[in-house]
Amino acid sequence: MYVGFIYFIVIILANTVGAISGMGGGVIIKPVMDTLHFHPLAAISFYSSVAVFTMSIVSTLRQMKNGLKLKIPVAIFVSLGSVVGGIIGNTTFDELLKLLSDEKYVQTIQIILTLITLLFAFFYTKFGESRSYNLSHPLWYVMVGLFLGFISTLLGIGGGPINVALLMLCFGIPIKEATVYSIITIFFSQAAKLVTIAQTTGFSGFDLAILFYVIPAAIIGGFVGALISGKVSADRVTQIYQVVILLVLLLNIWNGIQLFI
Repeated sequence: MYVGFIYFIVIILANTVGAISGMGGGVIIKPVMDTLHFHPLAAISFYSSVAVFTMSIVSTLRQMKNGLKLKIPVAIFVSLGSVVGGIIGNTTFDELLKLLSDEKYVQTIQIILTLITLLFAFFYTKFGESRSYNLSHPLWYVMVGLFLGFISTLLGIGGGPINVALLMLCFGIPIKEATVYSIITIFFSQAAKLVTIAQTTGFSGFDLAILFYVIPAAIIGGFVGALISGKVSADRVTQIYQVVILLVLLLNIWNGIQLFI
């Protein structure tokens, strides 16, 4: 119960910020759970995925109520790519756990890749937000979705800041609109991951009682975040996005140091 309550608080706060910024919450949930170390790496990745998957449903529905219009072809093709990427990412994660003798090496890989994506996202939104390739071919939508689905499930962070930054860079989408496409991408990539787990290892290896804390917290966080997102300006979203990136950068660096002390 103690562990579940802590997860409950962490997920509400993380998913609220994640829904506002389009990061999905997992980029905060995963390193915080790593720091707490209540569960093995595979279980932490699973709980994080369930949390951001639940949040993505609530947040998307709420954003549509906020009146934000989406380009349906973009949403469809990016989502299609993210499904395939989600399956590949989860398979790669499982293979790394089998291949490497200690899960701390897999966690180290996750931390390094997360730091790279965080730095890219921060510097792009800070200094290069006006720069965009304005790609429009459906194949590009699929390829970007595939990459985002792959990296998010491999890292166990659901989506992370790279979603928003890459969507803005590749397609010239404004940040508030990019956050919604990001959340939709998260939904499909994490759905693919959870289905893959169900069909391969199954859920018996996880303490499913924790989900009684994870899912309600994810719903509350997704709802509150989407509600706030509809009331704040694009500039404020950018500021929240950048502050969270810096905080998560520090948390990941701390986790990386702790692994080898």
